[in-house]
Amino acid sequence: MSTLTRQNILSIIKSEGVRFIDLWFTDIIGIVKSVTIPATEIENVLDNGSHFDGSSIEGFARVAESDMVLWPDLNTFAILPWTPADERVARLICTVYTPTGEPFIGDPRTALIRNLQQAEAEGYTFKTGMELEFFLFPRDAQGKPIICPPADDYAAYFDMSPEKIQSIRRKMLATLAEMGIKADSVHSEIGYGQHEIDFQYSDALDTADNILTARIVIRTIARQHGLHCTFMPRPSNEFPGSGMHTHQSLHDPATGENVFVDTSDEYNLSITARRFLAGQLAHARAMCAILAPLVNSYKRLGTSFEAPTNVTWAHVNRAALIRVPSTAPGKESHTRLELRCPDPSANPYLAMLVMLAGGMDGIHNETSLAEPLEESVVPRGRPRRIAVLPTSLGEALEALREDDVIMNALGPYISDRYLEAKRQEFAAYSRQVTSWELDNYLSRF
Repeated sequence: MSTLTRQNILSIIKSEGVRFIDLWFTDIIGIVKSVTIPATEIENVLDNGSHFDGSSIEGFARVAESDMVLWPDLNTFAILPWTPADERVARLICTVYTPTGEPFIGDPRTALIRNLQQAEAEGYTFKTGMELEFFLFPRDAQGKPIICPPADDYAAYFDMSPEKIQSIRRKMLATLAEMGIKADSVHSEIGYGQHEIDFQYSDALDTADNILTARIVIRTIARQHGLHCTFMPRPSNEFPGSGMHTHQSLHDPATGENVFVDTSDEYNLSITARRFLAGQLAHARAMCAILAPLVNSYKRLGTSFEAPTNVTWAHVNRAALIRVPSTAPGKESHTRLELRCPDPSANPYLAMLVMLAGGMDGIHNETSLAEPLEESVVPRGRPRRIAVLPTSLGEALEALREDDVIMNALGPYISDRYLEAKRQEFAAYSRQVTSWELDNYLSRF
């Protein structure tokens, strides 16, 4: 992401006729919150921040105070291309501070920045790239989503979608590009009406900002064309689930060199990469509470096509939790780890945070890496005992509660409130009597 200055921003606002600025931030769940200010107030906000009441925002309420201050990150300034010229809007992504000028410990973006700074102090920059999957559904006359593909969009994996859908996808890419977000490609996914956008590799904070923005962009463009975009992990048992596979590597902050690379290794993995991978496997069950954060997430994991169940790693086995993608000869610098359990409903800041924390713990403890479990491998002798991912949000939350490393990385404020919010969500779900239960039990018992 390019570096912007205060003067750059003021000049762009003037030259582009920007009239309003949206200040974005997220609650601990990852829902985007926004405060709109007139462009005439931007200088004051850049100098003094924007005060707001956080008492009703998930995870933000404090016993002693509720007043918070938004401080914009200048590098996130971007014009929202879909806003009309007579009310042109730009946005800035913000971190949250207390009125005394300290970073707010309940702000997910601040928590990620803290963990990234700790890693950099140890000689590592964390880089990631994400594959964002989603469904496009038509809407009825009242605007309610209809869970079926848009007309004629029965394209399967990498098939050509109808021209109308391809045009919409191109508009999504063009809008993202206008906002400085680069994508490598877009294509049809396995499910009818399902699509994937692959984003370029970047520093983890940039990636989190980009995913936050992309979800809004994609939904906005879909809505403009009469469609509903959903990042729900599995909107129907008749469809495969939507994932957010994340590619990861550590780099030397001074040289940019990928420290995961060792060409003498069968998988091109250095000792650092192997320990990072082992750390993520060790903390995978706890990480799931953040990476697969909804009740519905567990209707994808282990049941949907290519969604992982076992805590394993491999090279060609796409059922593995972590895969080491192939690299072409001479491209070994692109060595990376692909984590396959995240889904697109996750808070991107907390997702990056727990991925980094799990991997760094493996480096700190020099955790040994088990052998890969490839599709072609038949275990000899006594089968290896393999851990499995949680099968419900409740199980994932319990795994998170018991994992001191991930809890400490989140910090006591975020971890406690995240657990509380998600336990309430799981309890509310558990009390529901579903149509499946009525269909199968009401007449029989």
